Amino acid sequence: MGAEATQIGAFTAAAAHALCLAGLAVAHSLAGPNALVSDPALALRLLVVCEAPLVIVVFSLLRRDPKHCSFLKAAARGLLGLPIGALLNAFGAVVLGAPVGIKFWTATIYWSLLMSLFTFVPAACVFGASKVNWQNTLSYSTYFTSSDAVDYMISVPSHGAVIGAWLGAWPMPLDWERPWQEWPICVTYGAIAGHLIGMVLSLILIVAHRRRVRVKAD
Repeated sequence: MGAEATQIGAFTAAAAHALCLAGLAVAHSLAGPNALVSDPALALRLLVVCEAPLVIVVFSLLRRDPKHCSFLKAAARGLLGLPIGALLNAFGAVVLGAPVGIKFWTATIYWSLLMSLFTFVPAACVFGASKVNWQNTLSYSTYFTSSDAVDYMISVPSHGAVIGAWLGAWPMPLDWERPWQEWPICVTYGAIAGHLIGMVLSLILIVAHRRRVRVKAD
């Protein structure tokens, strides 16, 4: 891939995911039960504030070509990537039908930042502006061709968050008159669920790849 990859095992990948998961757990604890329904903007703000430092630190440590890219440079790329990714996610949400009223702006901003942490920031920290690495990792071919655990850690949870958000949007137009149908509550639940499932699947793929390598070596 041009730049030296940071080789890690399944245990290290699991520990990295666990640290990122801890940010979500702390935010949920601080916000309290049902906070996402009662005050979506507050709950999403806490999720972003608690999750952002952990995601940036974890994936900056897993940066591509650490000999030529310092931790601080990778972290700076993550910080820069956060608002850029949020803009892209917000644009995609609006194009797909998200409401644009003033009362939704704050929640939309924080939701977009959270989605950026799930989809854009990890790759920004690891790859920087490398177009080739972005294409190779975020394409679905990663599931069949990648030999790098970090690629799985980035691509699978990212795809899971996007698919989860899309599935989570399905109940919104239904005439059930439930409070959780309001934007972006069920979309956030879907994105988080998809992201967590993606974390588990990425670990399964990492372990499966390691076993294939051992079989070939034998």
